[in-house]
Amino acid sequence: MPITEGDTLPGATLVKLGDDGPEPVELGQKLDGRRVVIFAVPGAYTPTCHSAHVPSFIRTKDTLEEKGVDEIICVSVNDPFVMAAWGEATGATAAGITMLSDAESAFTQAIGMDFTAPPAGLINRSRRYAMLVESGVVKVLHVEESPGQCDVSAGEAMAEAI
Repeated sequence: MPITEGDTLPGATLVKLGDDGPEPVELGQKLDGRRVVIFAVPGAYTPTCHSAHVPSFIRTKDTLEEKGVDEIICVSVNDPFVMAAWGEATGATAAGITMLSDAESAFTQAIGMDFTAPPAGLINRSRRYAMLVESGVVKVLHVEESPGQCDVSAGEAMAEAI
């Protein structure tokens, strides 16, 4: 069952690429006592993710920070090497957006946001969404109906909602 507003996110270990290679990131520690926007994409470098979703959060980062958001995290079911390269390629890393890997899709499945689209080569990937989380509790959740859309989950929609 998909997560909804008012739910507490489950514990999860995601991965980022650090100076010495892949490093675990305990999501609960990043959320504890903080306001965080988490947005997820079906895949790094895929058309809508690359040209619309990530750029929308780069454009709205300052506005979200002015509204009290402590961190913006992008999650994808890709390995941490791909996420690091993609963060560099899009300018997300330079903008201060945290790029985290859910390589096994464990977090994505735990919150009920997984989907599979074999014709596109997308297996156990994440639906496109954005959420505002306060101390681990989902306060705002915007989920796209189609993985090729980036309307309700865009940075501008989140900035308007909070």
